[in-house]
Amino acid sequence: VPEESDLNAKEFIEPADIDPALAKIFRDIYFDYDRFNLKPESKKALDGIAEWLKSNSSYRVLVEGHCDDRGTNEYNLALGERRANSAKAYLSGLGVAEMRISTISYGEEKPLCTEQAESCWSKNRRGHFLLAKK
Repeated sequence: VPEESDLNAKEFIEPADIDPALAKIFRDIYFDYDRFNLKPESKKALDGIAEWLKSNSSYRVLVEGHCDDRGTNEYNLALGERRANSAKAYLSGLGVAEMRISTISYGEEKPLCTEQAESCWSKNRRGHFLLAKK
């Protein structure tokens, strides 16, 4: 399993840049406030991602963990890591080799939305997926 220091996140790209149809498979998963457990709709999305990865063994996936901006930077980095790792564990449990799944936490550093409202915060509490060739 690559260490975070060995991870070159720049080699990973958006799935839609490989094939626009992949945007429907590799969609973001979302988390409740201060939680890292997977919701049923997230598991359904991960089921599709796992199937694609098992059928396309020349690809690796990077799971990014993201948070809203409430809480300290340190807390959010740790929570983002737990979110990414929960998705990794689920994918691994479905038969995707762990060595093909990397994780990184951005905490609150890469928000999709910056308004101070739940409608915005909920968009930032996510797992995001990037792909790279092996």
